Amino acid sequence: MRKILGCIKKAVKNFDMIQEGDVIGVGVSGGKDSSSLLYALKLYQNFSPVKFELKALTLTLGFEDFDLTPINEFCRKIEVEHIVCPTQIGKVIFEERKEKNPCSLCSTMRRGRLHNLCKEHGVTKLALGHHADDAIETLFLCMMHEGRINTFEPITYLDRKDLTMIRPLIYAYEEDIILAVNKHNIPVVESTCPANKKTQREYFKQMLTNIYGDIPNGRKNILKALENADQFNLWFK
Repeated sequence: MRKILGCIKKAVKNFDMIQEGDVIGVGVSGGKDSSSLLYALKLYQNFSPVKFELKALTLTLGFEDFDLTPINEFCRKIEVEHIVCPTQIGKVIFEERKEKNPCSLCSTMRRGRLHNLCKEHGVTKLALGHHADDAIETLFLCMMHEGRINTFEPITYLDRKDLTMIRPLIYAYEEDIILAVNKHNIPVVESTCPANKKTQREYFKQMLTNIYGDIPNGRKNILKALENADQFNLWFK
């Protein structure tokens, strides 16, 4: 967890993510990334130069066999309020609309409901568990499927909601998150989504893993390129 905390400290400093008095809601899906982020931010509170409040926010998507008991118990253990909001987003997408490419719409609907949940509970910043590998995968997804060089930003202000989204794990690698989960017994609830492990993101994850096997510094250099705005050499500027 020391490495994860180091990444969070770096992200908070570089992007001025957290200010005095912030109420941070962590979007906790039950997966390893968001659960690790919740625990890491709880630990970060102990030495943060500014004081902030922490809450865990979970949406249920209407899938059967999605048991949040481990997450509820974990939140009680680390003394973080856990707010659960039932939705039928999963059923709408897979049963009513029968979407062939469900992930984009699901993400949009979940994000919208999370934004509203933040406003309902006085949350000023929504922390999401996206990490460095997610940023790179998103970059390749956008290039290959949308014809644009784009990925999510570490911090985004939503003026219509007066809400800021932050991604404190932006410098953390997935492998370090997995190690932290195993070492600290952080609970993970397996996804029951029908599209799990069957997405284009999973395709690019495997492709990039192969690339890193041949080019060990590849991942580090891609991240460096994302930060190197002064040396973009594109056709149009």
